Amino acid sequence: MSKFRLAVVQLHVTSVKSENLSRTRTLVKEAAQQGSKLVLLPECFNSPYGTNFFSEYSEKIPGESTRLLSETAKENKVYVVGGSIPEEDGGKFYNSCTVFGPDGEMILKHRKIHLFDIDVPGKIRFQESETLTPGNTLSMFETPFCKVGVGICYDMRFAELAQLYGRKGCHLLVYPGAFNMTTGPAHWELLQRARALDNQVYVATASPARDETASYVAWGHSSVVNPWGEVMTKAGAQETVIYADIDLQYLSDVRQQIPITSQRRHDIYEVSCVKETESS
Repeated sequence: MSKFRLAVVQLHVTSVKSENLSRTRTLVKEAAQQGSKLVLLPECFNSPYGTNFFSEYSEKIPGESTRLLSETAKENKVYVVGGSIPEEDGGKFYNSCTVFGPDGEMILKHRKIHLFDIDVPGKIRFQESETLTPGNTLSMFETPFCKVGVGICYDMRFAELAQLYGRKGCHLLVYPGAFNMTTGPAHWELLQRARALDNQVYVATASPARDETASYVAWGHSSVVNPWGEVMTKAGAQETVIYADIDLQYLSDVRQQIPITSQRRHDIYEVSCVKETESS
């Protein structure tokens, strides 16, 4: 199957977890009815984003939010990339993405590798490491359509991760993310296009919808970029579902036209992987 439809859900996240989960179920169903085979949710889709919220909204996996994802995937017979949730495990907290297959089984858990610790004087300071523990593995999963690599938000800034996913056969990279009103307009689209172009893959990002009243204001503008580096579809700031038809023949054509994969000088440079986790 050389084509399949991807849906990206830009959810308006509130402080009420039950509302977030209910809305997620509704929007995934809507996406499935539009022919989507894989549905991507935003970072922290079940809770507000912030170091002061992670412990309060955290769950074990499996737990309330992942049960909802499992049920929703099975009900609609789609792959659900569950954005991320604050996960508690052994007294530590992680920013974790779970992936569920059309049978409702969890096939992957990715813990955010690179924690969002930045300080832009006069604009934004944020330190995920004050609360969260980083993950330590790459995460990929197979579908009947293509292999998919998973990162969360700040992971997208690290070109090595995307390069390794590409070398390991991923044709689609998904990044649930919540860039802010400083880094969003400056880097959000640029990073997606760079990761797609560098590796000749599709890149999809899912942001929460923008809420100007929140303590952390997300940029929004969830997007899908093709292997030529073109933005195929992009949301605005508000809650919506966007769609893109992923064409793997087009990806193959791009790689044939500009064959950088075979032209890399592995006799001079190399990027290597130390740890990875891959679904069976």
